[in-house]
This record gives sequence, structure tokens and C-alpha cells, in this order.
Amino acid sequence: MKSAYDIIIRPIISEQSMEQNDINKYAFEVARDANKIQIKKAIEEIFNVKVEKVNTLNCLGKKKRTGKYPEGYTSKWKKAVVKLTEDSKSLEFFEGMV
Repeated sequence: MKSAYDIIIRPIISEQSMEQNDINKYAFEVARDANKIQIKKAIEEIFNVKVEKVNTLNCLGKKKRTGKYPEGYTSKWKKAVVKLTEDSKSLEFFEGMV
């Protein structure tokens, strides 16, 4: 079984994800084979908060060119948007970002 730190790869810090911090929604890059239940347990274990809902999204790789002819794709990845309950504290990792 994977540990919580193997499931949650990194937080996603963008304008759109930072705007959702006010309504207790946070975005993370997660392992591609992780499901919603594993993501929920990992977030609750790492940050000591209660998770209300998890939405996942598979992001496909973009086509990139390196030079004249070679074409390739960036790697695929999975994104999870986690909504915390009303009574849980906000994640201190995102506090100074806004």
C-alpha cells in the first residue's frame, strides 16, 4: 500500500486554484492510479483536516516540439480538487500565497 506522501505529489499553485481557497477548495497533483477514497485519506492524514468532497481530473499531455522534426508529448498527470468541511481549518501551506 502506498503512503500518503506517495499519493499526494504536489500542490497546484495557480490563479484559478488560489481564488478557490476562500471557499475551502485546494488543488493537488496526485498519483495517476489513486482513487478518490485514497486521496481523501491522504489529505486528512497529512494536513489533519476533514475532507467533504474530492473531484479528480485526468490531464492529458500536450504536444511539444524540440527542434525541427521531433515531436513528443509531455507526461500525463492527475489533478484533484479537494473541498474541506466548514468547521475544518484552512491549510497553512497556502496561507502566504494569496
